[in-house]
Amino acid sequence: MPGAVIGGEPVPADGALPDAALAGARTRPFGIYVHVPFCATRCGYCDFNTYTASELGVSPGTTVSPATYAELAVAELRFARKVLGEAARPASTVFFGGGTPTLLAPAAFGAILDVIGAEFGLADGAEITTEANPDSVTEATLHELRNTGITRVSFGMQSAVSHVLSVLDRTHQPGRPEQCVRWADKAGFEHISLDLIYGTPGESDADWERSLTTAIQAGPDHVSAYALTVEHGTRLAARVRRGELTPPDDDVLAGRYVIADETLSAAGYRWYEISNWAVGAGARCAHNMLYWTGGDWWGVGPGAHSHVGGTRWWNVRHPAAYASRISAGASPGQAREVLTDDERQLERVLLETRLADGYPLAAVDPAAIGALDGLVTVHDDRLFLTQRGRLLADTVVRALTP
Repeated sequence: MPGAVIGGEPVPADGALPDAALAGARTRPFGIYVHVPFCATRCGYCDFNTYTASELGVSPGTTVSPATYAELAVAELRFARKVLGEAARPASTVFFGGGTPTLLAPAAFGAILDVIGAEFGLADGAEITTEANPDSVTEATLHELRNTGITRVSFGMQSAVSHVLSVLDRTHQPGRPEQCVRWADKAGFEHISLDLIYGTPGESDADWERSLTTAIQAGPDHVSAYALTVEHGTRLAARVRRGELTPPDDDVLAGRYVIADETLSAAGYRWYEISNWAVGAGARCAHNMLYWTGGDWWGVGPGAHSHVGGTRWWNVRHPAAYASRISAGASPGQAREVLTDDERQLERVLLETRLADGYPLAAVDPAAIGALDGLVTVHDDRLFLTQRGRLLADTVVRALTP
């Protein structure tokens, strides 16, 4: 039933996984990602699989909206439980991403989490995260979200400077993210994160420093900082192509990264992945660590990706097509890949070298290290990126995977 396959093999209609993928599954960490494909408006730089109300339209029988979405997510979760069978185990992490998950009512989060608990169980101390746009929540809704069992919230701040937010087509006003952090802290969230973007056309070093200082003063225990990428097909890419905006410069981006690392480090944050800093190990995003260390996860929703034991698959992208398959009781999977041992090793190097915990020296060709002077250091039988190595991580990965 999955139809045309692009870049992979067909996913069986019943979603059945290869025996090799399920072997030993209960010894591996397991998380659940719930993709919420709705946004009030589309940011000019964003190429995520997300839709505004006008883009979805109102076709009878195919309408998918924030009001009805929880039913679809619940149906896929029950489908997932059947597919995993004896390999199902309690989720150590749940992550609501998007899109703008907080366009769903708090009750929808509760309904989804109730089914996760009933079908899989939640591990003791499970991390449950939602992303949120600052203008998509209020003090009251944050209290309601916390009461559903969500433990961690990540706000898309991006910048503290008005003209930078304008270029990014962000709709919140400066000051709103800091207010959201205060509300979230008052609501009792265990962990709070702010996401920043650097390298926006027109942003100066002073603008970036102001954003970092503002974020730190807000008091989250986690900060993510990502270089702006001009993605093909976005409104931002069209503006750059027309010459209205100057694309980010690699040297400028490198300088901004150094500013971020030094500013955050001075404030007590420690990098644990190239683009992420936390106040202590307990503030790290456990769900993302599961991705970076080769764990298993089931991705729920249109376009969501999943991985179990070296088999990776992705769902159909459009919400209407997704709803049609879910309603028919069939897998929403568009296609899948069964990774070879070499591909899994490449991914391990690609992801684990990005972590501050380092990469096992025993898995590295000693001859490769000599070509990485100044980019890596070696301590206690592990290889670690230097700050310069973080800026040139792709070079390190190429050297370690001949």
